[in-house]
Amino acid sequence: MSVRDTAQDPTAEGPAAGDTAAREAVGGAVGGESVGVVVEAAGDAPATLRRDLEAVLMVVDQPVSEYDLARAMDVPVTVVVGVLESLSREYTEQGRGFDLRAVAEGWRVYTRPECADVVEHFLREGQEVRLTQAALETMAVVAYRQPVSRGRVSAVRGVNCDGVMRTLVLRGLIEEAGHDSESGALLYRTTSYFLERLGLRGLDELPDLAPFLPDDIEGLDDTGEHT
Repeated sequence: MSVRDTAQDPTAEGPAAGDTAAREAVGGAVGGESVGVVVEAAGDAPATLRRDLEAVLMVVDQPVSEYDLARAMDVPVTVVVGVLESLSREYTEQGRGFDLRAVAEGWRVYTRPECADVVEHFLREGQEVRLTQAALETMAVVAYRQPVSRGRVSAVRGVNCDGVMRTLVLRGLIEEAGHDSESGALLYRTTSYFLERLGLRGLDELPDLAPFLPDDIEGLDDTGEHT
């Protein structure tokens, strides 16, 4: 049983004593009291904070730091961290198909590794639905301008492409390709599965459509504005 589990153990000598012991143990384990404060702060969270955090984390496509979440929710960082850790434990204990993880850049919802096979089967073999015109246009921009950010793709198409980009990532047609060295924006490229579906051996076999794309998007930043 972990220290945090001990704080919630109904067999402990008493709620107050258990909580105090857990906070002291956790704080001592890291050489300070900051973690203990986080455990305590989770109980001070607004009633709607769990719901609001879940709503945000379900739509982000890259990890979000607890500081950004705290600023958006207008609550202390310690409270946000406490609720995030509580949600993560809850998902694990309930055996959910998704997991809330803390990674280097922040927090994000992921599917569990043990579900990888069924998810891949569903997305690749289980869904033979034709791509929409919007998805085809977005994929074409990525193919000819890769690696490219979502902002630049949206600038070329003239509409927000975030949702379409997520769909293409889920279908395995495009993937993350690092960050732009200047803006730090996340970049995307096509995958080997993209080539397989189009029957191509390499990107050099793509039809010569690049001249029909705008020439000035190299001067656009990641919001679609000219620099």
